[in-house]
Amino acid sequence: MPTEIDAIDRQLLQALQDNARLTSGELAQMAHLSQSPCWRRIKRMEEAGLIGGYHARLDRRALGYGVMAFVMIGIDHQNEARSLDFEQAVCAIPEVVMFHGIAGPEDFLLVVIARDLDAYSELLQRKLQRLPGVKQVRTYFSLQEFKGTLGGLPIPK
Repeated sequence: MPTEIDAIDRQLLQALQDNARLTSGELAQMAHLSQSPCWRRIKRMEEAGLIGGYHARLDRRALGYGVMAFVMIGIDHQNEARSLDFEQAVCAIPEVVMFHGIAGPEDFLLVVIARDLDAYSELLQRKLQRLPGVKQVRTYFSLQEFKGTLGGLPIPK
């Protein structure tokens, strides 16, 4: 069951999502609260799981990762042990920045970054195609990003 939030909570969530470095004093001022009630609201939203952490948004290109690929993987059969082996192996690959089980012709979607196409090709051949139970791998390369997931979630009304 979703946590009840009011207009002030929504304002605080939006402000934190836009700039997680705001101090509790700055947040309190924005929400027209004193610092203690503002801090309690934020603490309550953290404990309820609405706020899952505070992160720096890094630029993959500035870090040298020029390639982003969406990798669709189909596996030969799924049982609990095989799925767990697959999940652990994928999670151990640092270039995999997102990993989802999906419905459709493939079983998993990975978002993978690499320095360049040569680095992606090596990752594909040495790691992705050798994951436990892999039957099929399809790669779709991002040519241009218009809106990423770090752009923020819409705050429900």
